[in-house]
Amino acid sequence: MIIVMKQGASKLQIEYVVSRIEDLGYEGRLIEGEERTIIGVVGDDRPIDPGKFGSIDGVDKILPVLKPFKLASREMHPLDTMVNVDGLTVGGNEIVIMAGPCSVEDRDQLLETAHAVKANGATVLRGGAFKPRTSPYSFQGLGERGLQLLAQARLETGLKVVTEAMSPEQVPLVAEYADIIQLGARNMQNYELLRAAGEAGVPVLLKRGLSATIEEWLMSAEYLLSFGNDQVILCERGIRSFESYTRNTTDINAIPVVKELTHLPVILDPSHSTGKWEYVSAVARAGIAAGADGLIVEVHPRPDQALSDGAQSLRPERFVDMVQGVRQIGRAVGREIMEMEWSSRTAA
Repeated sequence: MIIVMKQGASKLQIEYVVSRIEDLGYEGRLIEGEERTIIGVVGDDRPIDPGKFGSIDGVDKILPVLKPFKLASREMHPLDTMVNVDGLTVGGNEIVIMAGPCSVEDRDQLLETAHAVKANGATVLRGGAFKPRTSPYSFQGLGERGLQLLAQARLETGLKVVTEAMSPEQVPLVAEYADIIQLGARNMQNYELLRAAGEAGVPVLLKRGLSATIEEWLMSAEYLLSFGNDQVILCERGIRSFESYTRNTTDINAIPVVKELTHLPVILDPSHSTGKWEYVSAVARAGIAAGADGLIVEVHPRPDQALSDGAQSLRPERFVDMVQGVRQIGRAVGREIMEMEWSSRTAA
């Protein structure tokens, strides 16, 4: 349920409504617009009698929220959420490009990639320190050493860092080093991990599960929001289908659908959704045309030597070509790629 306060409602009137909500065992979430305040009523599924609030001074109208994802819905939060990543905004008019290797392999590989992507349009560095792999014999990541290398790359380039946490226990450690905590497709419905990330106070990038519906994806975002983290970025990364020519099937439909259903920003991962570098640029352009707020792309200086996902990784020169194409599509739909506002410096 949403309680819309009258224009000019006083602070005391708003506080009184919130107190009445809490007396009934629910939580009142304030959404303050330029002209009026909306109070979202969240809690369990017990029905609430709208008549308990309709006669209160300052209340304009009461509206039901029909979606099961309350906090994530546009019904409760009509304006787009701008996720603040240490001064960088995801969800505004500028397109944010996140790029880097699938896995942090060593210092030289990471720094070479970081400098290359920074010079050609990226503002966020991606790289896995903990890697969830299908095979137990595959490279599992460098762990905390990988996080330390990501922090060093941030110091040298000014790029923000996004990297994955795979368990609730890893969240505090990842939060110590990263600007954005990534929750991967395999963990979209790991509810204890969602709780930990929701309580961490760091922006979260939530990837869609391999076989998840859009509603299931948004309900996972609801977990993060319900635990107090309103800085959530959604990521479409392809879903499992019967098709075998690509690694996954890119659900371009999901981008405009999610933009209509929720106020949260959504980005596209054209690397995992195709699994082949040859298709990454075309799908990246399609995502921006469909309304994505950004991209997360895998880039490696020597994909044939990559310890993970080399087949879907762009060489730096191919990343340059992709960014040029994305820039053209962005301008066609009235958007620009975000530029770095930072001067290079070396680590102390």
